[in-house]
Parts: sequence; structure tokens; C-alpha cells
Amino acid sequence: MSEHNPAVEAAIEGELRLLDPEIRRSPEQVGALLHPDFFEFGASGRRWDRASIVASLAATTAPGARAGITSHMKGVQLAPDLVHLTFDTDNNGRRAHRSSLWRRTGEGWLLYFHQGTLFSPGEA
Repeated sequence: MSEHNPAVEAAIEGELRLLDPEIRRSPEQVGALLHPDFFEFGASGRRWDRASIVASLAATTAPGARAGITSHMKGVQLAPDLVHLTFDTDNNGRRAHRSSLWRRTGEGWLLYFHQGTLFSPGEA
């Protein structure tokens, strides 16, 4: 059984908020969860920066969209101000392994880096 870790719990809470379609539709709410130096290697292979991911999520998340399935989320605190999360997502059969780094700043825990890697069911 894992022990209580407030830093990991804060990062998980932030990650789950970012996976919420209502949050994703709001550039202000997404922006409030992303570090100023955020970048991502998307499951598509594209490299995203903060501005491009905020704009893309707002433009592509339909009103009333349902969240995909998130599983196997776990985290480890790597340093006093750094948490690493790993988890899987399934969005209508599009499955990805995901990895996120969350950094504590004066504004709280912010997503600094994210990577998604597609996989097929037999590869999990």
C-alpha cells in the first residue's frame, strides 16, 4: 500500500482536471494548470508548446464531450518540487501510455512536461 503524499495527490488532482472536457474547453482554466515553460510530445508525434496546446484543446473539445477512460495512474515525488505521474488513457479505442512532470511553483503545482505514446491493446 502506498503512503500518503500530498505532492503526488496535488499532481494527480491537476492531471485529472486537465483530462476533464469542461476544463479542456476553457483556455483560462487549462492555462492556469500549465507551467509557463510547458511542452509536450504528443501521441501524434507532434511537439506542443503552452500556447499551441491551450488553443488546440479549446478548439477541439466539443461542448458536452465525455472524458476518456484513465487507468493505472500512479506518481512518485522525485524532488521536493517535482512529481512524475504515469497513466494510460483510452479515448474511443485510441490508447496511450502517458507521462507527466509536475513542478511546484509560487502558483502551486503546474504541468511542466507531458508525453503520450500510442499502444495497441495487446501491447499493454
